[in-house]
Amino acid sequence: MSPKLTPWLMLFSRSVFFLLFQALIALGLGMAGISFAWDESARWWTFTVLFTNLVSLYLLNLVFNAEGKRFWDILRFSRDTWKADLLQAIGFLVIGLPIAAAPREPLAALIFGNASVATEMMFRPLPTWAFTLSFLFPLTIWFAELPTYFGYCMPRLEAQIKNGWLALVVASLFLAAQHMFLPLILDGGYLLWRFGMFLPFAFLIGIALKFRPSLLPYFVVIHTLMDISTVLVYLTI
Repeated sequence: MSPKLTPWLMLFSRSVFFLLFQALIALGLGMAGISFAWDESARWWTFTVLFTNLVSLYLLNLVFNAEGKRFWDILRFSRDTWKADLLQAIGFLVIGLPIAAAPREPLAALIFGNASVATEMMFRPLPTWAFTLSFLFPLTIWFAELPTYFGYCMPRLEAQIKNGWLALVVASLFLAAQHMFLPLILDGGYLLWRFGMFLPFAFLIGIALKFRPSLLPYFVVIHTLMDISTVLVYLTI
């Protein structure tokens, strides 16, 4: 595969695999006699993202190895800059994270008239065993999502197009857009909500990593904690 094409394909990879694994889950539900199998498959989205994370890990190792590099090296904490990195990561956690999370409920209320409608579309009751296994999703997201868009794609796009800001915009948009496929629910309002709610998060992370790439290991830890809290939403259902 052409080295120039690979970063562009990786931008699409997670969205494609979200669709693929949701389709496989829907197929299994349909074969089990479940009515409206595609709609029901959305219930199991934590497994869709888990399987996609594992594929992302495989692909990241593959593309880094093709360059003669080690994927895990981008997730190492810098011994030389760890104090400044830690302070900036804490600053992002305190200031940036609330800004990134702010659009979720207001956007849902604007689109649906009631913020709880969007939440109910995405978070549906799961059996206890499935809820327990759902914690594997945040425990695998750290090596899959941000490393794909910002650890691999963004610097290579910047080298190709000779424009760091455009590379940041492209990587951030694809990060936000992938959430429309997790899970894919064929409702225009839902798709707009999923895309819009993640735009501030994607751009804030992208800007921070453009100026300080050494923050990536800290951001993947923060991201993991965020997604653990996402799974805990199921306790309120």
